[in-house]
Amino acid sequence: MEYRTLGRTGVKVSPLCLGAMMFGAWGTTDHDESVRIIRRALDAGINFVDTADVYSQGESEEVVGKALAQVDRDSVVLATKVHGAMGQDPNAQGNSRRWIITECEHSLRRLGTDHIDLYQIHRPSPDTDIDETLGALTDLVRAGKIRYFGSSTFPADEIVEAQWVAERRGRERFVTEQPPYSILVRGIEADVLPRCQQFGMGVLSWSPLAGGWLSGAFGEGKANTSRRSAMVPHHYDMDKPGNRQKLEAVDALIRVADEAGLSLIELALGFVLEHPAVTAAIIGPRTMEHLESQLPALEVRLSGDVLDRIDQIVPPGTDLNPEDVGWVPAAVADATLRRRR
Repeated sequence: MEYRTLGRTGVKVSPLCLGAMMFGAWGTTDHDESVRIIRRALDAGINFVDTADVYSQGESEEVVGKALAQVDRDSVVLATKVHGAMGQDPNAQGNSRRWIITECEHSLRRLGTDHIDLYQIHRPSPDTDIDETLGALTDLVRAGKIRYFGSSTFPADEIVEAQWVAERRGRERFVTEQPPYSILVRGIEADVLPRCQQFGMGVLSWSPLAGGWLSGAFGEGKANTSRRSAMVPHHYDMDKPGNRQKLEAVDALIRVADEAGLSLIELALGFVLEHPAVTAAIIGPRTMEHLESQLPALEVRLSGDVLDRIDQIVPPGTDLNPEDVGWVPAAVADATLRRRR
């Protein structure tokens, strides 16, 4: 396997990162089966595992911890995230120093390890000074609790702001960004990816299969069987014009994949991995069958002709459904911020 350097850290990671969101109550409830899936991925050469505290309210981290206990911990680059609400306490969420330091200890306990390789801020927090967040993360690095830290689903302007604040205040900096990126969700090509390249940040793209749209389960005459449709119905509601556009694009992409001798999954993952800013694509298998269908993408390289055809179907920089971007700035989501009182 050809391993890639994670930003400018010097750390080598596999082009596919095993995402653990589906291990636990949100997906596979059988912990032993989840551990088998993780072990299979590691045996295939994947050395990068990503989870989050909020996935099944900590259960995913516990499952990953069980798997890590069976292997050489130092052979795995372990990433997790903090930000999401972990209960009813209003302070058990967000990007404050108080919560980041507290929740890091909780994640270390659930993961059964003494350090996290990459600790990520899961979403921006408009009510928290970025220096507060960077200061807490810097202290965790210096305490040996985490090796590096990164951001997830940050807009380009906040990526730049965080880099500038780190430089001016003498903080450690975000070394990675984890944005949504797929053939159907390409908006970050216009700003986020160029900024990551500018600052030498590694990029871990989440949802490279567009929430299952590029898994082969969708298409003309196929029923929506995605388990996520109940959790995030706006991504699948066919009354929305953007989702109808996605369905049309999927049908066209299936033909491109067939003519290239690839599965749609291989085409989708190969596309993400072709972008020079992307370090790794995060796959999120729920079953062993899912994992086995995604591993062949490690050997895929797309030709220029195939990439040109994809561009014709979904133009560069385009999000077919704007609701798929993962985070909406408060200035857009909150109408009161746009109206004089």
